[in-house]
Amino acid sequence: MFENNGYNHNENERQNFDLNRMNYYQPYSTPSGEQRPPERKKHRKGRNMALVLAGCMVVSGAAGFGGGYAALKLMGGDSGTVIYRSVVTEGTSSSSSGEELSVSQVVEKVSPSVVEITAEVVGSGGFFSSQTVSTSAGSGVIISEDGTIVTNNHVIEGANKVTVRLYDGTEYDAEIVGADSKTDLAVLKIDAEGLTAAVIGSSDSLQVGDTAIAVGNPLGELGGTVTNGIISALNREVTVEGENMSLLQTNAAINPGNSGGGLFNSKGELIGIVNAKTSGNGVEGLGFAIPIDTAMPVIEQLISQGYVGGRSKAGVTLVDIQDFSTAMRYGVQYLGVYVYSVEEGSGAEKAGLQQGDCILEADGEQISQVSDFKSVIENHNPGDTISLTVLRDGRAKTLDLTLDESVPEQPEVQTTGVL
Repeated sequence: MFENNGYNHNENERQNFDLNRMNYYQPYSTPSGEQRPPERKKHRKGRNMALVLAGCMVVSGAAGFGGGYAALKLMGGDSGTVIYRSVVTEGTSSSSSGEELSVSQVVEKVSPSVVEITAEVVGSGGFFSSQTVSTSAGSGVIISEDGTIVTNNHVIEGANKVTVRLYDGTEYDAEIVGADSKTDLAVLKIDAEGLTAAVIGSSDSLQVGDTAIAVGNPLGELGGTVTNGIISALNREVTVEGENMSLLQTNAAINPGNSGGGLFNSKGELIGIVNAKTSGNGVEGLGFAIPIDTAMPVIEQLISQGYVGGRSKAGVTLVDIQDFSTAMRYGVQYLGVYVYSVEEGSGAEKAGLQQGDCILEADGEQISQVSDFKSVIENHNPGDTISLTVLRDGRAKTLDLTLDESVPEQPEVQTTGVL
């Protein structure tokens, strides 16, 4: 579940909303060895893919788009991923790609670019330790004709198998190119060519009141659903799963399953990736999307290297002990932030951190909860050295910790066969 978000309506007021995940879970159990229902014929691809950032070129009057666009080309092997961006004209609030379209014209233009996504997660449980499979459904947006798709991290997180269904009903098994929990973005790749890719617009040029059109797969079974409204607010500070995000707010109806779908402007350009909605009795018309200008640098890194570079890590797993019952369970005397485990070969191990250390200060900042330590780490670059004060065996001890770069392990995704 998403955490409560809060933002200021004025200096003296603050209103909180509960946010809910929008991928739609349908749990079911499949005993190991039991035959699954036959699946549709799928197109499958090899698992190895290397895409290297090559550069960008300006395309004037790109065929089929009728306006000015820049093409960002991400090369891999003999072929490349080309992402079309609109060219923003100075002094305007939208791109130079032509006049505004009606909602029906926008839908006709963008619907082939929005896909349905089903993710399967295999677990153990049930009778005789048989396997169980839970599924989640969400949405995605094709951003390149070669089958590159952007969605939310939470739609495919932990998935053993990801299936993409196109607008025409064709299904493909997808490879997870890269995923980033901090920004809630993920990139998928399917073995297809000549797809209809969305044109990337500009979220920085948006104004409150601009048209917003959401296309996605609400409830996991209503693919291609269109809702429309306006941009209700810009730069809403929202806390999602402990991550502070600055999102677009819209009153276009958003429902579970819309996660990863597209938010488009009146010219059919992609301006946001839908990722959150509010919940609660009497709360309607409050949906959120990741601004596309925030998303694209992350998407480009996920395509080129599979993760977002330049982020620091300490190499420790921490536990918050904020009450005496938890302290008794862990066998410690004091409340605070404790080291639960130390990653082998990490900066934390080299600094001499040990399991059971209580972190009192980091970089001169008092540490009273895990989020405090996390903030300190995020404010430094890989290679930086910070001073830590820890409590060990009843005595304060000072350590120097050199931060490593955070390189997440890529998930193993099954692309063939039946789970």
